[in-house]
Amino acid sequence: MQSIDKYDFSGKKAIVRVDFNVPLDDNFKITDDTRIRAAIPTIKKILKDSGAVILMSHLGRPKGAEDKYSLKHILPRLSELIGKEVQFAEDCVGEKAKAKTKSLKPGEVLLLENLRFHDEEKKGDEDFAKQLASLADVYVNDAFGTAHRAHASTAVIAQYFPNDKMFGYVIEDELKSVDKVINDAKSPFTAIMGGSKVSSKITIIKNLLGKVDNLIIGGGMTYTFVKANGGNIGDSIHEDEYLDLANDLIKQAKEKGTTIYLATDSVIADDFSNNANTKVVDVNNILDGWQGLDIGPESTAKFKEVVANSKTILWNGPVGVFEMESFENGTKAIAEAIVEATEKGAFSLIGGGDSVAAINKYNLANDVSYVSTGGGALLEYIEGKDLPGIKAIRE
Repeated sequence: MQSIDKYDFSGKKAIVRVDFNVPLDDNFKITDDTRIRAAIPTIKKILKDSGAVILMSHLGRPKGAEDKYSLKHILPRLSELIGKEVQFAEDCVGEKAKAKTKSLKPGEVLLLENLRFHDEEKKGDEDFAKQLASLADVYVNDAFGTAHRAHASTAVIAQYFPNDKMFGYVIEDELKSVDKVINDAKSPFTAIMGGSKVSSKITIIKNLLGKVDNLIIGGGMTYTFVKANGGNIGDSIHEDEYLDLANDLIKQAKEKGTTIYLATDSVIADDFSNNANTKVVDVNNILDGWQGLDIGPESTAKFKEVVANSKTILWNGPVGVFEMESFENGTKAIAEAIVEATEKGAFSLIGGGDSVAAINKYNLANDVSYVSTGGGALLEYIEGKDLPGIKAIRE
């Protein structure tokens, strides 16, 4: 397998799969350019070697060619970050793409139109992948966020570059950071699992049992565990079909030496609204008509203490509805506790869309060890699954 640091791109055209699936407002202005900024070092390495860069990405979930999902909207910001004007091809395959790539000179950058304007991308169509491959001399996969998909541009295309395929810096750093957490974690190792549903985190929780010393469970998942234990959860979100599993996970944790921490108190509200009436109650005694939307002060203090004493920290999912100011205290406190532990030498990995959104909201991304750009890909990698986009490069 080639290494981007050791590869000489001089005189070569590199087609780079990036993840530019960034949020845009109604005026097509980028509201969070994290993923674009993450790809800049890979782009600049190729340019420094006097290579030409062909960028390909998806944006949103278009049904055919929809203007609102056109990658042309990100051109101004992309050009600004790279420091030179980026050219644009109105399609990613076909004559327009061929003409643009053929005339591309060393030191120039071309952005192809949205890959998902073609159904063949998600289907992993070999002919579509072959057309993309024909545009370049070397393939670089730097889109960790889509590495768990067996799409044409993330996995299938690699077969056409048997000796000239590699990871970009984003994926290299992602794998290094996740491998450090999973395979070389210093104890105490604490994982914080938040989010609303147990069902979406079952596999990762099972995989972490026995590997982590502490497992903090927060967010909406809390109330499935509380109800499974006989508590009254009022109108809090929960999954009745996973009550037995919740009890089973607690049992497995004890057997494997992992301590599970659940909230003992909760900030409850009489409506899912920032302006709702609120109370702090015992997590087992939530009133009918009320719902838990954040951890309470007692739980916050306990979770902070566990985090503070940790040497390795994995955070996936907020512990409350942090998007509303009335219910952000728990999540904000967790974020700040992770920063403090990191300052004392702990290794901290933040992964999963909402955790990343939270760490960015509080401007703390630069104060933790690593912020992952991959949501589903990160979870599947931690679960021990083979990611098609990773496997295709390593083969």
